[in-house]
Amino acid sequence: MSRTNSPILTDSETLEEVVNCLTEHIPIKTQGECEQQTIFEILIRAATQRDSIENTSKVLTNVPTSKNIYYHLGKYSDLNSLESDLNTALQSRIPDGIQKGKNKIAIDFNLIPYYGEPSPLEEPYIYRSQAKSGTCSFYA
Repeated sequence: MSRTNSPILTDSETLEEVVNCLTEHIPIKTQGECEQQTIFEILIRAATQRDSIENTSKVLTNVPTSKNIYYHLGKYSDLNSLESDLNTALQSRIPDGIQKGKNKIAIDFNLIPYYGEPSPLEEPYIYRSQAKSGTCSFYA
């Protein structure tokens, strides 16, 4: 049996699939030069590069400014609805073989140090653990 070393999905195909999934399930009304797909591409790049939206929009060419992106994101203010929409988006891409029956899975846990007092909105997302990097509070 011959195996190839090329990935099944390329980076660009993965990005396209994620953007399509978000576009289908997360409604952000846009206007002018700022398109919904572009907003998601910038958010995904910022998240994967651990960068800010501001810096990402500066680094990329022919994209809306960070101010423009924040303006459009501000239209989506119902965080309860956003969580539900994101869960629906994730569930829409579960392969048929996984949807049926029991499956063994593995989960990796990343702890990002959190300093300061969390706001009531942040509180549910703060995880307490063994001290590391001068804090025992983390985004998980």
